[in-house]
Amino acid sequence: MDPTGEIERLINPTLEQMGFRLVRVKFFARPRRTLQVMAERADGSTVIVEDCARISRAISAQFEVEDPIRGAYDLEVSSTGIDRPLVRIEDFVRFAGFEAQVTVDPAVEGQKRFRGRLAGAGEAMVTMTMESGQEVALPFESITEAKLAMTDELIAATVPPVNDA
Repeated sequence: MDPTGEIERLINPTLEQMGFRLVRVKFFARPRRTLQVMAERADGSTVIVEDCARISRAISAQFEVEDPIRGAYDLEVSSTGIDRPLVRIEDFVRFAGFEAQVTVDPAVEGQKRFRGRLAGAGEAMVTMTMESGQEVALPFESITEAKLAMTDELIAATVPPVNDA
């Protein structure tokens, strides 16, 4: 059983009180079982290492009381990075205009992987404009993985300019 939904419900209020937004909770079967908690600052500023350490301490304290995970695991708290995952429908709306890589299952129009510019999203569909100019509508519930594509445009939009004063 995948406890990520329960973990999200458990830690989300804590992260919100700390000024963060929960982006994703995911289990990985690396050499050891790893629970990844990905967060971003609610105000849009950069998450720093100390933020991840604070979040880790707060979550660990909650897990000591609630114990939502059976067995041994490592807790990894991270920021989204520039090529952040797109998890909620709001992410597709927020990053409209940027290039993204999206995987769906089942296939849409005989294709499972798409790379194009996010054109928007509605309640149940995500629209992308492919390099050819063709628009494709992807059912949100079919998206198995999505992330922003690392482009010069994305880097320019997310990295603050250097002050040469």
